[in-house]
Amino acid sequence: MSAVLRAQDLGKRYKQRWALQNCDLDVPAGRVVGLVGPNGAGKSTLLNLASGMLTPTAGTIEVCGGRPASGPAQLAKVGFVAQDTPTYAALSIADHLRLGARLNPGWDDALARDRIRQLGLDLKQKAGRLSGGQRAQLALTLGLAKRPELLILDEPVAALDPLARREFMQDLMEAVAEHELSVVLSSHLVSDVERTCDYVIVLVDSRVQVAGDIDDLVACHHRLTGPRRAPDTLPAGQHVITASHTDRQTTLLVRTDTAVHDPVWTVSPLDLEDIVLAYMTRPADAVRDTRPALEVLR
Repeated sequence: MSAVLRAQDLGKRYKQRWALQNCDLDVPAGRVVGLVGPNGAGKSTLLNLASGMLTPTAGTIEVCGGRPASGPAQLAKVGFVAQDTPTYAALSIADHLRLGARLNPGWDDALARDRIRQLGLDLKQKAGRLSGGQRAQLALTLGLAKRPELLILDEPVAALDPLARREFMQDLMEAVAEHELSVVLSSHLVSDVERTCDYVIVLVDSRVQVAGDIDDLVACHHRLTGPRRAPDTLPAGQHVITASHTDRQTTLLVRTDTAVHDPVWTVSPLDLEDIVLAYMTRPADAVRDTRPALEVLR
């Protein structure tokens, strides 16, 4: 499987503080990838390194086969919508489209103007007078009209109300289907990732805890509930992600590729949010599963 983004031992340091460290990552091409993790995990730093807005302190990163921001041709391959969906308040929508055309050799003006028309926006309107949802849609339009190979979105809907957020995500899904581009979407809203993405990466403390197709992840993770017992008594193929105990009962979240046959356990399905939270909250010194089936990386 080809990777649209690959990082090895990647790190970024600000003075004495590492915002990202020892990060290894492969992002598959042609997918809509959700990047999730707690605040401070390094998600925004990683995406800024991928877009070329930052340069690494350590390690390497490759995007679309080249080093980020290494030249005009490389810059043209990546579209980036930052967390605050930046626009220029004093410029009109038409000004933004003209600026996009000047800065991007592959600019698709017909696409940009068609999207603006479908959104019901006035080309003469100043960006500073748009609502948050409209600014986000303008930023998405600029990113799409660049015709990138990879579109990076860093929590673009974080400040939007639920309706504007849903409309933005729906438009994103339609654009991906129409233009067949790779997408990496950072979000702290697992529900948005589950609706929009087909692949998820969980990043905690700069490390990838688990990565894979969402359907596969949901299928191979289960909650086991039964009489109190030590997790290490499970068969070798059942990998414990988290464990909790009462005086009489044990609850385990496990990953396994085979059915759980032990009748002592009650087996319950999990949704993506259950799985993500489990990997986000397990102890930092937990042994990480390195099986390649779901591309779990160190």
